[in-house]
Amino acid sequence: MNSPLLQARGLCKRFGGLHAVSDLDLDVRAGEVVGVIGPNGAGKTTTFNMIAGAFAPTSGTLAFDGRSLAGVPTHGFAPRGIVRTFQHNKSFDSLSVRENVMVGMHTRMPASLWRVLAGTPDSYRAEREARRRADELVDFVGLGEFAQAEVSTLSFGQGRLLEIARGLAAGPRLMLFDEPAAGLAPGECARLEEIILGIARQGIAVLLIEHDMRFLMALADRVAVLNFGRKIADGTPDAVRADPAVIEAYLGNVENLAHA
Repeated sequence: MNSPLLQARGLCKRFGGLHAVSDLDLDVRAGEVVGVIGPNGAGKTTTFNMIAGAFAPTSGTLAFDGRSLAGVPTHGFAPRGIVRTFQHNKSFDSLSVRENVMVGMHTRMPASLWRVLAGTPDSYRAEREARRRADELVDFVGLGEFAQAEVSTLSFGQGRLLEIARGLAAGPRLMLFDEPAAGLAPGECARLEEIILGIARQGIAVLLIEHDMRFLMALADRVAVLNFGRKIADGTPDAVRADPAVIEAYLGNVENLAHA
């Protein structure tokens, strides 16, 4: 088995006297889909925010591709290859779908700002390449026919797909999904599952928090379960379903639970 791309060891986060996350170990490998679940207040969002760079751990270590993330500012995570999506779509409504995806490429654009302003040949080449790549990603998520449409005309589900395309535009090695299926119809969830699996097939690691257990259990290679800030299980979906500690934490069958 290949070495972990993301490696958390003894990760802790305290807010005053509250231990939101305690002594968490978590690995995610390239091309792997890992889900994080747990009852309300289990520490899922706090864990996610530490891995995304929004919160600094109180203690413990977080490493990406063998390099510590300690001291890296939030805006430094995307250039390293860690990209997140949000529960609520955060698009630029006045721009087209293609232009929104191109915005996600800003950390990867080879032309400097002054060259863009000066209209140098390499800046034009970079823009053409950005448009070509944006169209590829728009097609990948199934929004090709809307490439020139304003984002304000998209449905909620289409906006969610746009968020994914824009995240991919940053060239991630790890994508973090925060409840990607929330608010989607069953057909949209099926399409989302195909897209996430397609991302993983490209060798990109995927880490997601999700309340829809049926969606997550069908998608994940491995599931980590948190309860009161501590990890109580980590394994395949089948192993997690049968784990007595998980069943006790959820007071029932985790597969049939509507909300984690």
